Amino acid sequence: MVDRGMGGSALDSAPGSSLSSAQRDDAVVLGIDCSTTACKVIAWDAAGRAVSTGRAPIALMNPGPDAWEQDAEAWWEATTAATREAVAGLGADGSLRVRALGITHQRETFVVTDEHGVPLHAALVWMDARCRPEVAEAVRVLGEARLHAVSGKPPCTTPSLYKLLFLLGRGAPSLRARSPRVLDVHALLSWRLTGRVATSRASADPLGLMDMEAGAFSPELLALAGLVRDQLPALCAPGDVIAGLSADAAARLGLPEGVPVVAGAGDGQAAALGAGLRGPGAAYLNLGTAIVSGVVSPAYRIDRAFRTMYAATPGAYLLETDLKGGTFTLSWLVERLLGRAAGDAEAVLGGLEREARGLPPGADGLLLVPYWNGVMNPYWDDGATGITLGWHGGHAPAHLYRAILEGIALEQRLHTEAVEAASGAIDELLVMGGGSRSDLWCQILADVTGKPVVRAGASEASALGAGILAAWAAGLFPDLGAAVDAMTSRGATFTPGPQQAIYDRLYREVFAGVYPALAGALGRLAALRVEARATRMAADPAASAASPRTPS
Repeated sequence: MVDRGMGGSALDSAPGSSLSSAQRDDAVVLGIDCSTTACKVIAWDAAGRAVSTGRAPIALMNPGPDAWEQDAEAWWEATTAATREAVAGLGADGSLRVRALGITHQRETFVVTDEHGVPLHAALVWMDARCRPEVAEAVRVLGEARLHAVSGKPPCTTPSLYKLLFLLGRGAPSLRARSPRVLDVHALLSWRLTGRVATSRASADPLGLMDMEAGAFSPELLALAGLVRDQLPALCAPGDVIAGLSADAAARLGLPEGVPVVAGAGDGQAAALGAGLRGPGAAYLNLGTAIVSGVVSPAYRIDRAFRTMYAATPGAYLLETDLKGGTFTLSWLVERLLGRAAGDAEAVLGGLEREARGLPPGADGLLLVPYWNGVMNPYWDDGATGITLGWHGGHAPAHLYRAILEGIALEQRLHTEAVEAASGAIDELLVMGGGSRSDLWCQILADVTGKPVVRAGASEASALGAGILAAWAAGLFPDLGAAVDAMTSRGATFTPGPQQAIYDRLYREVFAGVYPALAGALGRLAALRVEARATRMAADPAASAASPRTPS
């Protein structure tokens, strides 16, 4: 394994020996994307074309208020099933050879296991927000500024650190006596694939336990969590070969033993690479379950306008914004408000989009602030909730659908302008993810932000980012820059149109002031919500737990 550390750039270096042109012609790499609700495995050729795809669902459980959990074994089961499907799609004639596997995954989600990798508790998912008291206690102990400076992330319920404090404290205190291992999704999959307990720095940093400048787990943050270094996985740079596939894993996946497993990055960082983002001047924008955007920075910097992550390009950082209520909010509309099954979502949303195209900008006076899962940057308020203004009797579901698209776009303008103020101009947005397939949403984003919105050539940019790192490690290209150039492409471009003027007024005159005006009331409402739940729990404990469910 070559560990390039935190210095320098990977764009001019190569970890793998170069393959001949003939070897490249028959080579494919697998990008494994173990996301929140499914594992997708895509076989990419050297031109960045998807040759074969496999997919397997992962159940998401909501066992109580603010609680989001998964069975970590499902990550491995879904990875196995999806990989076998993708490999089967390559055909039996042996004309295409898998040269390497790269990993990307949902971030902040973690599991605690015993020394053999057997989960001791359900995994806590990035949306889990039961740790608000632990955030407050960590701030009291170390201070908000120190937590931000070391980890790169202002304290809030999202980083795993605070969820871990909850789990090993109020949640399941008996676990601490067992000195469990703490694994991100990448580490668990690496262990199952190779027998080596290792993860990428760009996968571990969302845990909130890293010293971002040092490139290592922080002794100070580990002490806060009550952990020692041996409870965490080994760290690699993105693009490092972790090890070869073990015999058992190879048999399960339908691949030869010894195929290199390559350290990847969290889904946000991998998506930036898969969109072709290599330097300042552009931002990637992933329209997924969460809405995540970021710009590349060659130097470590912090600001409340963003959270600082390691980029999938070794030696660089990603200044990232995150709205946790992304397409999750559209799933809420379909399942919770309209009462339709998750399997009907595509058809329902397609119908709403057709109706919404005919509505005027501003959804006929309906404005939405999309804080369905709290707000991170720039306010960092876990108690914030969604806001809708302007309801009248003429509104129908299509108005709310359009208001969600517009509200997310208006929030993205808030994020983008704050990042620009801290780090420099952003000339265009490179968009990907499931939401990027909507022409209406892409046009609204261009009109609201006033910037060209360029659709990435691959909508599954996270899996492509993992594939690019695997291709580089396997020697398909002489350096990472060449891999990015060869395997990424651009699709349609949406430029700001005549509706930009009305959206500009909607943003400046209404949207930008709504949350600041209501923040105090939202905080009081959140406190009353907690008090009401406690009162109900005392009166009837069984009635206070939500039923497990699997959203789309």
